[in-house]
Amino acid sequence: MSLLTRSHLPRGQDVDKPVDEQSKRRRIAAGVLTALACLLVLFALIVPDQLSRFSLWAFLRIPGEALVGAALALLLPVRARRVALAVLGAGLGLVLLVKLLNMGFFVAFDRPFNLVFDWSFLPPAVDLVRGEAGRLGELAAAVGVCLLAVAVVVLMALAAVRLGRIAAGRRRTTGRVAAVLGLVWVVCAVFGLQVEQGEPIAARTAASLAYHDAKQVGADLKDREAFAQEVGADAFRNTPPDQLLTALRGKNVLFTFVESYGRVAVQDSDIAPGVNAVLDAGTTALRAAGYDARSGFLTSSTTGGGSWLAHSTLQSGTWVNNQQRYHDLVSGDRLTLANAFGRAGWRTVSDVPSDFGDWPEGRFYGYRQLYDGRNVGYRGPAFSYASMPDQYTMEKFQQAELAPAGHPPVMAEIDLVSSHWPWAPLPRMVGWPEVGDGSVFGPMPAQGKQLADVWSDPAKVRAAYGDSIQYSLNTLISWVRTYGDDNLVLVFLGDHQPNTTVTGSENASRDVPISIVAKDPAVLDRISDWGWQPGLRPGPDAPVWPMSAFRDRFLTAFAH
Repeated sequence: MSLLTRSHLPRGQDVDKPVDEQSKRRRIAAGVLTALACLLVLFALIVPDQLSRFSLWAFLRIPGEALVGAALALLLPVRARRVALAVLGAGLGLVLLVKLLNMGFFVAFDRPFNLVFDWSFLPPAVDLVRGEAGRLGELAAAVGVCLLAVAVVVLMALAAVRLGRIAAGRRRTTGRVAAVLGLVWVVCAVFGLQVEQGEPIAARTAASLAYHDAKQVGADLKDREAFAQEVGADAFRNTPPDQLLTALRGKNVLFTFVESYGRVAVQDSDIAPGVNAVLDAGTTALRAAGYDARSGFLTSSTTGGGSWLAHSTLQSGTWVNNQQRYHDLVSGDRLTLANAFGRAGWRTVSDVPSDFGDWPEGRFYGYRQLYDGRNVGYRGPAFSYASMPDQYTMEKFQQAELAPAGHPPVMAEIDLVSSHWPWAPLPRMVGWPEVGDGSVFGPMPAQGKQLADVWSDPAKVRAAYGDSIQYSLNTLISWVRTYGDDNLVLVFLGDHQPNTTVTGSENASRDVPISIVAKDPAVLDRISDWGWQPGLRPGPDAPVWPMSAFRDRFLTAFAH
């Protein structure tokens, strides 16, 4: 059988056409992959690590690392080129992951991710996912994050190798383009030329980020020496027990942290009018019941999260603003407020409803009784992060510690978490006798505002935050009116400001309100020289102290 020739084919048909079409599709696919590889690498090189710096101008810059990669592609032999660019690509993938972490940390905590200390935020994040999606959702999220991280590193390595191969195959064009861009980069770097928002045209973000992280690690390690000296300088370390807190003998003293209760809740925001109405009404109601209050501000050692850093700062009188300082503190014997009360004869109690695991740090603080989510008998639903409503926390503390006749004076730190991010859904107040085992709260999560709706609009997020603060404050005020007596001294304060979704700025104040409530006028007389303002609401000109200053001033005010 003879083979067909072109002359034997129907008119207009070509034997090479299918081959040409297939080749064309391959070229298009290769071009698309190359374009995607280029975009991925450029994105990783020049994307800012703060959302507030995102703009079109931020992406119209010349990344110096890309010029280095082009030089390697032109100078190295094939095998060395592949290895070098694969390693550099994988490193760039890690840089991109750090940038993504920085974006999240700037939004949540107004600072970049710390490669040494900030892994401690992983357990609270896991707890939040578990509360929202259950164990299966927690596992799926963990697997998804791990796969995403691996994919970013692998894809970046493959993209770098591909671009290197193409650059080496077009040496003349690559060399000319790299030379021109390199000259422009040098000129821009020498003269410090910038685009809008202060972004340098001669970008070197990957190298700068790596340098910053390395420098930060070194600074953090050196900081240990300075912090050790701060911890060692303790004016109250050797104070005899009979000279500690003598002006509070016989009082039940509660230090109550209201999660994310910051200055933004009471001043210069659309949230403040609602919260201030609660504080003003509470001041009036408590005065009618015989109580008075004084209020000011403390500057927290953290913002957006990391509540334990604020708690340890207040308790120890030292500035605990990172995880290394926290570990060093709780590994030592610094006098805490709880320890001071314990030495002076109080029963010391910690009540942290968001905890569901052992807490060995409790021994450092000096607590004799620890309450957490496992041992308070709650049978109701969770409310996002909050494992139980604040009202239940206060009711069970009352019944366990203050209601029994003849109980010793109690000092407690109570952490109220209904105002913890993400602020939806929220519980409602019920009559105190109705609290029971918490079953009464059962229908409330489904009846409240849902996450999908609240987080669809920044205004709704701020409103939900304000609602959560109002709920926590109303709980405390109602509890004092219901159960308070002549011997109650309540200190309540915020642990830190909420994240930038609420504050609106990565440079927002770190101040939190603090109030002291008591029925015995002698208690407030002791702090008359503090200059704190009357009532539950501190005004704009109220005194502001570092949170680390509170311990010493409190112990001094109530000494003999």
